[in-house]
Amino acid sequence: MNPRLRLDDEQGEPLDDPSPYRQLNGRLLYLTLSRPDITYAVNNLSQFMAKPRTPHLQAVHHLIRYLKGSPGQGLLYTTTSALNLRAFSDSDWASCPTTRRSTTNFCVFLGDCLISWRTKKQPTISKSSAEAEYRALPATGSELTWL
Repeated sequence: MNPRLRLDDEQGEPLDDPSPYRQLNGRLLYLTLSRPDITYAVNNLSQFMAKPRTPHLQAVHHLIRYLKGSPGQGLLYTTTSALNLRAFSDSDWASCPTTRRSTTNFCVFLGDCLISWRTKKQPTISKSSAEAEYRALPATGSELTWL
């Protein structure tokens, strides 16, 4: 998905029948279990399940073309990696154009193997990028504690 593409709930024409969009999005949600590279795009597209519009369906079709062109890009778990637990956290300040809420992102590795990841909107609006980063850290710490 193009990172500069900002989807909102007012662009384009509403879909006559939103059920194909919802079915495709549901299948993509299931696919994120083994393809973390599409997690951000699927998260973005899932926000418009109630009233999807033509740009949303075009973005889903673009994502499906990407998946078709990149087979074998799933997760690989090797037996020779060390048992070091590492986590990386980030946030995208005011990334939602409608609500201006930030997005928390993190991924956790056991050795070289990705074992957990998450992208989620923060519950409150952050006043700065530093505040958004500080809100992302407890989510990552909580996941590490659970693991």
